[in-house]
Amino acid sequence: MSTNNPRPSKAQRNASAREKAAQLRATEEAAKKRKSLMVKLGVLAAVVLVIALVVTLIVRNNNAKIADAGATPQGATAAGGIVVTSSDTVAQKTADQVDISKLEQPETVPDTAKPRDLTVAKKGEPINITMYVDANCVHCADFEATYGDQIDNWLASGDVNVEYRNVGYLDGGSPTNYSSRGGNALACVADVSPSAYMKFVKALWGHYPEGEMKNSELAQMAIDNGADESVKDCIDSDKFRPFVKYATAAGQYDGVKGTPSIFIQGKEFQLGTDDFPTEVEAAIKANK
Repeated sequence: MSTNNPRPSKAQRNASAREKAAQLRATEEAAKKRKSLMVKLGVLAAVVLVIALVVTLIVRNNNAKIADAGATPQGATAAGGIVVTSSDTVAQKTADQVDISKLEQPETVPDTAKPRDLTVAKKGEPINITMYVDANCVHCADFEATYGDQIDNWLASGDVNVEYRNVGYLDGGSPTNYSSRGGNALACVADVSPSAYMKFVKALWGHYPEGEMKNSELAQMAIDNGADESVKDCIDSDKFRPFVKYATAAGQYDGVKGTPSIFIQGKEFQLGTDDFPTEVEAAIKANK
């Protein structure tokens, strides 16, 4: 028994040809779109790379202009810190100059932070809290918002001295080196108007959600919080940028990997694990 397979009609053959042509056009158009998309993505990637390179070069060039040696502000330590002894006073400086070339760079950075010159108060003295902080650090801003008032209370009662080691760890994420400029502004306030330092600390990190500030804005904030007008010249001249640069290098050499990093009586506080007020109160009680 045979089966007849009639040949497709002319109309059917034409319809089939049109379908194939439509499929071919769709395939070609899809290929063109994919190619166009790849070109656009390639251009975008190139632009992003160029921007990243430009930002990196700007940051490096800005940092390169800062001297390796320079003066220290009031309250300065040999490790690049600023010691606050009450709500409106800083300690006598223990170093007049800093010089990165005199820092001994280790062959390998220690896995566990071992900051130099950590002060451990003697029995009966205010305990020491050392903090590595960065003006452009969100966690530093959060820490200040959470514990700033408590720190002021401890300072006011004479229970603690606080050493702020203001570092520029996050300069790489800012084309204006905001971390180091913020550190310089903090040093300027400590030097020009020590009584305004803690107020400026609170204002500086309280401003974090609003983004970076120009030097003129940092100066105005300092003045608004009690600093003398002369703080403008100090901030504009980058007077203490070498001091911040030194503190940054020393912290990195000593294995301090991030901010905030906090040490209570020479012992590292485990941020996110331990309770800060509890640890400080325990240290205060133990030292009385």
